[in-house]
Amino acid sequence: MSGVTFEAGARRPGSRRTGNVLIWIAVVLGALAMIFPLYWMLATAIRPRSEVFQPVVSLIPQMLTLENFRNVAQRHPFLTWVMNSTFIAVIAVVITVSANLLCGYVFAKFRFPGRDILFFAILGALMIPIQVILVPEFLVTSWLGLLNSPWGVILPRAAEAFGVFMVRQFMVSIPDELIEAARLDGASEMRIFLRIVLPLSKPIIAVLVIFTFMWRWNDFAWPLVVLTDQELFTLPLGLNLLRGEANPDWGGVMALALISLLPMLLIFLIFQRYLVQGIASTGLK
Repeated sequence: MSGVTFEAGARRPGSRRTGNVLIWIAVVLGALAMIFPLYWMLATAIRPRSEVFQPVVSLIPQMLTLENFRNVAQRHPFLTWVMNSTFIAVIAVVITVSANLLCGYVFAKFRFPGRDILFFAILGALMIPIQVILVPEFLVTSWLGLLNSPWGVILPRAAEAFGVFMVRQFMVSIPDELIEAARLDGASEMRIFLRIVLPLSKPIIAVLVIFTFMWRWNDFAWPLVVLTDQELFTLPLGLNLLRGEANPDWGGVMALALISLLPMLLIFLIFQRYLVQGIASTGLK
């Protein structure tokens, strides 16, 4: 009786093959839907302006040109925006990753009164929308005299609650016996952190670098509030400036958007081999 039930419930090879084909079709269609905006951005950036504003625009550019890149570089402080974004993103990565690693290590490996309450308070900060703290954050930044300065963009976001949470979850898995053995050998706490904990934390450091660089590179709202001088604008603010013109140069906008993607791709390619391991080690799925 059980053998009859198994044969009735078994899937025939033909139906299984049909199911696999449907899954592959769905995957390919999903990939095309995600890739098409990137392709359209590239196609618009390298086609002439006259072709961009035709009534019917072809999917494949009829002519290839770099005039959109030259126009953006000649009419706007394009290189200055790139340098501003690079400075803010790199310095923010150094400060934020260092602060998150130290905070996460303390929460994971040290016991002190109020540790759990303080950690849950940090987790609670994750649930507060950025729009809610925008005004108080602006007032504090103004009081510190950091308005219209790159440091006004970097310092208020120096510590990320999400980063502290990820580091703490990762460092819990580091054996306490390893740290205790180093203490018995007379190593200082900073030496233990630098020589033992950090080398074991490469995956989570890679995740923090990717996320922090992405957040700071793509950040629009906070730099828009802090920065008023166009010479201090970042690439997202420059893109918004081009888009907001009376007769926007869409080819130039797409060229600038395309260039703004390149650093993110470079950072991802450098650190991507640690990305999955780092996220899996924190328990995040």
